[in-house]
Amino acid sequence: MNLIKEGSKLYSIFFNKCPRCNQANFWASNNPFKNIFLKNSEDLNSCSNCSLKYELEIGFWYGAMYISYALGVAVMLFFWGSLVFFLPLLNINLQVIIIVFGIILLAPVNYHLSRLIWINFFVDYKKEN
Repeated sequence: MNLIKEGSKLYSIFFNKCPRCNQANFWASNNPFKNIFLKNSEDLNSCSNCSLKYELEIGFWYGAMYISYALGVAVMLFFWGSLVFFLPLLNINLQVIIIVFGIILLAPVNYHLSRLIWINFFVDYKKEN
């Protein structure tokens, strides 16, 4: 069974595609850093293929903060587990600095993925006829 095939929610999330048609990009670029720092004024508000309006209602993206929080905790636990496993004698203060730096460095990826995951909770794939 192929979990990441066209028409699945994972395909939409990992390949930056519209959750309804899986054809057009959700973000202007597949690179989260480029979207946040260089093309922030070019956020896509709707799908160029199926015309799905991405902000389903006013305040829709507030829910993505919960996804972002969960992703941030996962990143923190990954960095902490890696540090404890590979560098067990590292000072706790240095561990905290490395973890905070990692979370800040991956914040654009977190933002990018959290919005894709959030909209995929509410919009289903509809194959075009």
